[in-house]
Amino acid sequence: MSVLALTNVSKNFGAIQAVNDVSFELMAGEVVGLMGDNGAGKSTLVKMIAGNFRPSQGSLKMNGDELVMNKPVDAREHGIEIVHQDLALCNNLTAAANVYLGRELKRGFGPFSILDYGAMYKRSAEIFAELKSETRPRDLVRKMSGGQRQAVAIARTRLSDAKVVLMDEPTAAISVRQVAEVLNLIRRLRDQGITVVLISHRMPDVFTVADRVIVMRRGRKVADKTIARSSPEEITGLITGAIETA
Repeated sequence: MSVLALTNVSKNFGAIQAVNDVSFELMAGEVVGLMGDNGAGKSTLVKMIAGNFRPSQGSLKMNGDELVMNKPVDAREHGIEIVHQDLALCNNLTAAANVYLGRELKRGFGPFSILDYGAMYKRSAEIFAELKSETRPRDLVRKMSGGQRQAVAIARTRLSDAKVVLMDEPTAAISVRQVAEVLNLIRRLRDQGITVVLISHRMPDVFTVADRVIVMRRGRKVADKTIARSSPEEITGLITGAIETA
């Protein structure tokens, strides 16, 4: 059974049809590249999965049960996490503080409770070790490389029992070495049985790490193929419209 299934999902904003009749399934422990030009409907589709938008039509199911989500926290409760392109990190805080931002651990009782920094540092260190990242809990985010920042953002998804992680352009505007680091982080999530949806314009990254690629054009899904059965040239043709469908 699929972890997450979209069936005939559409989203319109007035007369604008942003996503039109899209269906696909995501299996446990696979990396799926989601590609398409600007305005293809990728962002709207991802926001429906992440709980920002409700579909105008169609349904989302997780492990066979229908999902009704009104806000992002609903998606998180169902095991869907998102790593935004801007990462939404606080530069003046430590890695551990960013991992637990909004979900801080406390000790004590009622009005006498205080933040449990020791527990947050300890668990953050364990998560970074699981991800095989060199990031340390007490490091300040403002001093980190792009790859380390991604590690912090990904570590946040590990606080909950995430089943699906949506990653929006995680390798944009970082160095080649940092790209390799981020792709390794994605592989480690996959190896832990987590499904990763990689939204990216970078063809080499998708073909390096993804098992499958879904292509959107003008709000529609025009391809859903395994990486082994496709090529960068074919995907480019599908994105631009030179190839209608595959």
